[in-house]
Amino acid sequence: MGNSTTKTAVLDGAYKKATWHLIPFIFVCYFFNYLDRVNVGFAKLEMLDALNLSNTVYGLGAGIFFIGYVLSGVPSNLILHKLGARRWIAVMMMAWGALSAAMLLVNSPTSFYVLRFFTGVAEAGFFPGMVLYFTHWFPSQKRGQVMALFMSAIPISGLIGGPLSGWMLAHFSAGQGGMAGWQWLFLLQGIPTVLLGVAVYFYLNDGIGQAKWLTSEEKAAMQGALDDDEKQRQATSTVVQSLGAVLRNGSVWMLGVIYFSIQMGVYAINFWLPSIIKSLGYESAQTVGWLSAIPYLFAAVFMVWAGRSADKHRERRWHVSAPMLMGLFGLLMAANFSTNALVVMIGLSMATMGALAALSMFWSLPAAFLGSAAAAAGLALINSLGQIAGFVSPFLVGWIKDATQSTDAALYVLSAVMLLGALLVLRVPAKLVNR
Repeated sequence: MGNSTTKTAVLDGAYKKATWHLIPFIFVCYFFNYLDRVNVGFAKLEMLDALNLSNTVYGLGAGIFFIGYVLSGVPSNLILHKLGARRWIAVMMMAWGALSAAMLLVNSPTSFYVLRFFTGVAEAGFFPGMVLYFTHWFPSQKRGQVMALFMSAIPISGLIGGPLSGWMLAHFSAGQGGMAGWQWLFLLQGIPTVLLGVAVYFYLNDGIGQAKWLTSEEKAAMQGALDDDEKQRQATSTVVQSLGAVLRNGSVWMLGVIYFSIQMGVYAINFWLPSIIKSLGYESAQTVGWLSAIPYLFAAVFMVWAGRSADKHRERRWHVSAPMLMGLFGLLMAANFSTNALVVMIGLSMATMGALAALSMFWSLPAAFLGSAAAAAGLALINSLGQIAGFVSPFLVGWIKDATQSTDAALYVLSAVMLLGALLVLRVPAKLVNR
């Protein structure tokens, strides 16, 4: 009894150390990853008029990022698995930070498309690489809260990035240094990512064995917990163990469709939230920035609560499906009451809370049945399938807005897609994922 209590205390202390050492730093990296990915939504407020681009061109440019992202996702994660997280994540961050900053040079639809495509290529391995990285530190029953803390960088990037981007557009609107506000936006939000990439090389460890900040006893306890977790997965007949098995497994493809449906809502919010708020009659970029922070504030709190609830109750499916239903209901509210600013903001807040909570909770599903040999390719494949929504969603919304002068019809389509995904989640066997 005493040895068991001591072992538990050591393990709890080790997890606390690992959480505080890894999560805040990786959180900041993901914050700038997401900021660099979606700041084009704020740049759009000035860039389209300055370059005489249509909403369809913007939607295609915002979405073409994800063609590069999808094509490079699996190869990038396999490289990370071979080289280690520290080296490859450092390279990726310096590359996409430089490309994001180079967006200030856009002067035509072609240059917009090209830079967005290669930024997607550079970023492709970061998120699935981080999901894989956490499997080297935390067992299944710990990952719900860890993923929620990590992915709360998404709403925080909206919470901070919205007002910050609005301020940058307003502050630099006079054209300081010969550049427009949208050009300063790309430059000032791209440079920190390059610097963080350098820091990654010196700060991260590739695994428990390299962590000098853990004692030998703590390392042994954490590795033992990971080994036990792997044995539990091996005991499940549906565990996928090879790249070939990943490609042949119907559950992997179904999870890709579920993730696609979640991301359809997420990217519609990320790329079009400023424009929807502006359409309510708010012309000031700063006002749009502050109002766009409200949905992300509620989402940040809700995501952390959902992660703790999922781990506490050892329940995964409804912690994905229920937020998706909440998200689609919020989109329907925003579409049906598009002239009522208060109701639209409530609807957008609910949609953001639901979509982002489902996004973070989702990753407990594939991690539960992908064996260690298949995790790198499986997680990257599911992520790549889901990221196709990053192309489809903004382009669809932009095309519908040009055709109808409203985003309402697009919100109906997105709601239907999220409903399909919520129903598919419930087809995942509970005994497989509720650990």
